[in-house]
Amino acid sequence: MTKPYTERHSVPLTLLTAALVLFASAAYAQSAARETRGNLVIEGIPPHSTRALGTLDGWLAGRGASFQDFLPDGSILITTRFGDADQIHHVARPGTARTQLTFDIDPAGGVSVSPAAESRVFLFARDRGGNENAQLYLQNLDTRQTTRLTDGRSRHGGALWSRDGRRVAFQSNARNGVNQDVYIAEIDGGSGPRLVVASQGQTWTPLDWSTDGQRLLLLDYSSVTDASLYVAEITTGALIRVPLSGDPAKPSPQSGIGSARFSADGQGVWFTADLSGEFHQICYVDLADGGLRTLTSELSWDVEDFEVSAEGRWLAYVANTDGFSELFIADLGTGVTVRSTGLPAGIISNLRFDRQGKTLGMSIESSQSPRDAWTYDVEKAAATRWTRSEMGLIDPTQLVAAEVFRYPTWDRIGRTPRQIPALMHKPAKSGRHPVVIDIHGGPEGQSRPGYSPFGQYLVNELGYAVIQPNVRGSTGYGRRFTMLDNGRLREDSVRDIGALLVWIAAQPDLDADRVVVMGGSYGGYMVLASLIAYGDRLKGGINVVGISNFVTFLTNTSGYRRDLRRVEYGDERDPSMRAFLRRISPLEKASMIRRPLLVVQGLNDPRVPASESEQLVAKIREQGGEVWYLAAKDEGHGFRKKTNRDFYLKTAVTFLERLAAP
Repeated sequence: MTKPYTERHSVPLTLLTAALVLFASAAYAQSAARETRGNLVIEGIPPHSTRALGTLDGWLAGRGASFQDFLPDGSILITTRFGDADQIHHVARPGTARTQLTFDIDPAGGVSVSPAAESRVFLFARDRGGNENAQLYLQNLDTRQTTRLTDGRSRHGGALWSRDGRRVAFQSNARNGVNQDVYIAEIDGGSGPRLVVASQGQTWTPLDWSTDGQRLLLLDYSSVTDASLYVAEITTGALIRVPLSGDPAKPSPQSGIGSARFSADGQGVWFTADLSGEFHQICYVDLADGGLRTLTSELSWDVEDFEVSAEGRWLAYVANTDGFSELFIADLGTGVTVRSTGLPAGIISNLRFDRQGKTLGMSIESSQSPRDAWTYDVEKAAATRWTRSEMGLIDPTQLVAAEVFRYPTWDRIGRTPRQIPALMHKPAKSGRHPVVIDIHGGPEGQSRPGYSPFGQYLVNELGYAVIQPNVRGSTGYGRRFTMLDNGRLREDSVRDIGALLVWIAAQPDLDADRVVVMGGSYGGYMVLASLIAYGDRLKGGINVVGISNFVTFLTNTSGYRRDLRRVEYGDERDPSMRAFLRRISPLEKASMIRRPLLVVQGLNDPRVPASESEQLVAKIREQGGEVWYLAAKDEGHGFRKKTNRDFYLKTAVTFLERLAAP
């Protein structure tokens, strides 16, 4: 997430200087000569400002570390960056040095260690240039030999070891480039992966192996509010739908499903779903009689992740409480659940138990600390921090904590105005601060209090206040809230930005005359739509890999994603819906974008193709508008490599400095 934050301008602009800046930027926008620098394509972007070149590097020099898995001896594997991209490292004990295991120009992730006794073989995934056609690899930690498991060209994911470590199940579109099928690869076999379950329109993801290795637990995902669970027989491929109604004679209700695991005895399934109301709860279904019970019925927030220890005694889960994570440990033997202690407030992810089932690994980050690897002893209720990620030249005492607030929007629930949740990062200095509104993607995403050195730079160095609204359609606030922007309700979420602008104008410490909007992916669409609807109240916008035309987006997005996105946005093959999608598409109203715009795009993006940005840039320039354009040949849906990301952020700082000038 790219966060904007802050207030002051340490080098005041005279009227003459301001006029020269405006003239120079306009000249760049008009000429728009295309320049290639390595993997970067640059159009209409002036030289980076003195401040962007002089101070930003120190803020971006840090890194984070993500917990991945345990090795048999209790040491851990993490991903962290040395050089340009995240790679896999080994950490022997808490606080000790990190030993790099993978070396490549593209990042590695999705790490899992073989569960075979004393095995030091791990699985990982890597794509090329952000194309998301991830390949699966095995590495032997002792010999450092790496072997590719998959075909080298298709998309693969959801890889799971069988309990004996002899096989790996995964999803892949290798059969036709569109359908997400389930395959199994024999680790020591000479033959290639074997197709086990072929999609007939489903989007399959393997979630767990049974203890005996004869069954797979599969998720069929249609949308964030509509998914189903199945059990597949490995030898025959036969599928049995898991009943979720509590009565096998009744059909399962439509619900969103997060994750699922077989119980230790194989007689049932633990899973998260919003079966009983607004929020995802942990439930258990008996596979024999369909009996259903809920473990977390007292929670009024989503359970976003859980993990069960191998012997089945402990169940750890994370509740998303207004964006902040809370870790709970349930003793399934005694029925006692306790909230964890000793962990910092922030976001918890990547839960995984060790082989003994007593230590839980995880990643933790907050708005004031980068992501690091932690473990938690569930019997002793003791937390241990394994890594301490560097923060570059940042003074930790300067870092601003995220504040949760809510603002009234344009519609009502009964007689009360609907409230939109949001995060605020605000400079400590007094005065009226310019504002960046940072809108998340998804649209089923959520802005949360994570670590952003760029955001902290904007708060501390440029004096911006950064607001991250969770407009309708966001997850984390209940099923109904998530569905409020579906289909023909799309523009209702844009009106939530209009309501936020009204709220900003009423705040004595925010400058309503200096507001910039930015966002990525669907958030990029929201940037464009906001500039069209509220351009008179905005100074400009930053659109990162955003949708400019819903019809061309749905036509050109990767085939494996197309039907999934039609559920959210509407089916462009229907003439009425096609007309609606065209009407709300920013490309159709490009002449109304009269404020400066920075467009950022990965040229290998399989989700929002580069054509979405290219056609927008051309149309705005044709209409006489000002647009800065930055693209990367070795990136996809966002910039993952440090050199590319640093150049983008220096461009963004230069852009924001100009827009914030009084």
